[in-house]
Amino acid sequence: MRLPLTPRALYDRITGSWGRKAVIGVPLAFLLVFFLLPFLVVMKISVSEMENVVFKDLVLWSDGVLQLKIKLGNYLFIGEDELYLSAYLSSLKFAAITTLLCLLIAYPFAYFMARSPADKRPALLMLVMLPFWTSFLLRVYAWKILLADNGVLNNLALLAGLLDEPLKMMNTPFSLVLGMVYTYLPFMILPLYANLVKMDLRLLEAALDLGATPWQAFWRITVPLSKSGIIAGALLVFIPCVGEFVIPELLGGPQTLMIGRVLWDEFFSNNDWPMAASVAVVMVLLIIVPIAFFNKYQAENSGGARG
Repeated sequence: MRLPLTPRALYDRITGSWGRKAVIGVPLAFLLVFFLLPFLVVMKISVSEMENVVFKDLVLWSDGVLQLKIKLGNYLFIGEDELYLSAYLSSLKFAAITTLLCLLIAYPFAYFMARSPADKRPALLMLVMLPFWTSFLLRVYAWKILLADNGVLNNLALLAGLLDEPLKMMNTPFSLVLGMVYTYLPFMILPLYANLVKMDLRLLEAALDLGATPWQAFWRITVPLSKSGIIAGALLVFIPCVGEFVIPELLGGPQTLMIGRVLWDEFFSNNDWPMAASVAVVMVLLIIVPIAFFNKYQAENSGGARG
């Protein structure tokens, strides 16, 4: 026989239920308002016909007949035109290279920060976040001055006798990747540091006691335990790099056409909003779909491991 709930127990059950719903509902509402609804608007524009500055309705009701007019020609054109395909591939390639380089640079830095004395860590974190105190545009434009043919780096190399003539660094894939690595490196360091600083160092001591070398302990314990930080940092770097516009515009050249520049041209140069919206939808799907499959795979693996 179940005893009736006391008023206090009933209150705790109700507030607990509402609390869980609020914790889940607030981020879901945020995604709905600031991601899903704008994405649906962009998708509607992508399948609409544009007449001057007016978008035609997708659903028409005339003489008792309901008509649905969806224009898919823009998506077919994207699949057939080499410009868009090369821009997508170039964006994915440079984003992947930037993410890999950020990981290779950020991991040792985050590891050093996590193993530093506790009283030194706030100062190291401040150094990582210091670039955010200045304008993103100014920081990128500074590289334009540094990497120019008559810029600071070339002039110093010429004065030191390291070069006989200025080295071509601007408007190349090198300058593009350098600018993106410099800009997005803190987004890789911070998740890695947050993960590594919480790691139980007794696991490393146990591995060393069992005969593992420091290198083996690092690869078999530290790296697997920091996998969530690696994934979080990689996503924080890769996703904005795919749609980056400012850095390719200032530091890139003809060989570094990325999809952000194509979007700008379609929106503001060609004034073809449906085409631009189609390019944006495909870009979002290129990012969201692999992430969704990865999250599903990770959830299935974690569920199988618990089972």
